[in-house]
Amino acid sequence: MLDDAAKRHHVPGAAVAVGAGGELFEAATGVINRDTGVEATPDSVFQIGSVTKIWTSSLVMQLVDEGLVDLDAPVRTYLPEFRVVDPVATETVTVRQLLTHTGGFQGDLFEDTGRGDDAVAKLLTFLGTAGTQVHPPGAIHSYSNAGFVVLGALVARLRGDTWESVMRQRLVEPLGVTHMALHLDEGLFYRAAVGHLPPENSVARIGLPRSNAPAGSVPAAAPRELIKLGRMFLADGVAADGTRVLPAGTFAAMLEPQVTLPRLSERGPLRWGLGFELFEWDGVPVVGHDGGTIGQTTCWRIVPSRDVVIAINANGGDATPLIDDVLTAVLAETAGIRVPARLRPPAEPVPFDPAPYVGSYEGPVARYDVAAADGGLDITTIPKGLAAELGEKPRTARSVAVGGDRFVAVEPEEGVHSVAMFIEGGRYLYGGVRAIARVA
Repeated sequence: MLDDAAKRHHVPGAAVAVGAGGELFEAATGVINRDTGVEATPDSVFQIGSVTKIWTSSLVMQLVDEGLVDLDAPVRTYLPEFRVVDPVATETVTVRQLLTHTGGFQGDLFEDTGRGDDAVAKLLTFLGTAGTQVHPPGAIHSYSNAGFVVLGALVARLRGDTWESVMRQRLVEPLGVTHMALHLDEGLFYRAAVGHLPPENSVARIGLPRSNAPAGSVPAAAPRELIKLGRMFLADGVAADGTRVLPAGTFAAMLEPQVTLPRLSERGPLRWGLGFELFEWDGVPVVGHDGGTIGQTTCWRIVPSRDVVIAINANGGDATPLIDDVLTAVLAETAGIRVPARLRPPAEPVPFDPAPYVGSYEGPVARYDVAAADGGLDITTIPKGLAAELGEKPRTARSVAVGGDRFVAVEPEEGVHSVAMFIEGGRYLYGGVRAIARVA
């Protein structure tokens, strides 16, 4: 099935691991690097992107259990050098708000501060001039990589070491994880996948800045290692060898809904917990996280009531449709649930008034110009910052209304019809679980 999906969706290489019924099932297909032709295997390591945020969240929850952190205390209680542009937000943003992506400051700040052990600390300094507010703390949900960089800095400060060293000591080694790289250089010890970008699936630049490592810019792991993480959660914090990694009850606490998300589609997350995305598919709670780096994509899901964990990695092509195909089939067989289909353009567009939506919306990596068009909206994306550096070009997508202030792109991009939603009367463009503020 994985072989067929990779061919169908032009994915150079992919790997999957499934933990179900006490057993581990693994498969791999294709190559980890089209330039070298090295075969992908089940123990190949792929960059896991923002799935890293679950690891960082777990490190924070260990601190909470030890009484070293109060989730509702301001971040500056533990990290006095934390500051963003807004002085009120600087003093009031809490640890809980960072875990739930409600801190309100710009989240996609990928400043390259070098590869030294001070990379995260330097990004913390950068926040003081670049961390402008998108919304007041706690007001709405807007996905924030920068918020998790701050959490990584907090962990490093309270443990007296680097985030990577704390990860190894407190999670990687206790879990018995053997195929995981926390630095780009560590990939040399493994069969490490590289990303591939369209249109020819050429090999991408490897690696995002270390400054964003706690948010997921660097770590890579074999899918089986993400199964170990999921099984530890299902065992209420205990690793396979009996080592207690997280306090009893931590998983349940992390799954307590903290914020309700705008409803983009049936397939997307309904709510956010402490680090976890919370879904409900076919009436069954499903939790996990997604991840993406340059040309690499990861999907990680746990179905707690069915004792199932799945991790899927791909390194280019139309990775999301491949993941959809595999995830849908595996969860149907192992958990007996139907994964909702992605939203597609309707046969007949829903009538709408474009006036509340037309304008410009801007964040650190793109500006979005929204104009009325025949039967819909034209949303033009103009790359900035890292996106522009990576060679992304301006593009315009015709999107049609599907109701509820939601619009879906007529043409798919990398196999997916993107969904955009306008919230708070058009004050924000919401897509990819980010709120992008209107600027004009």
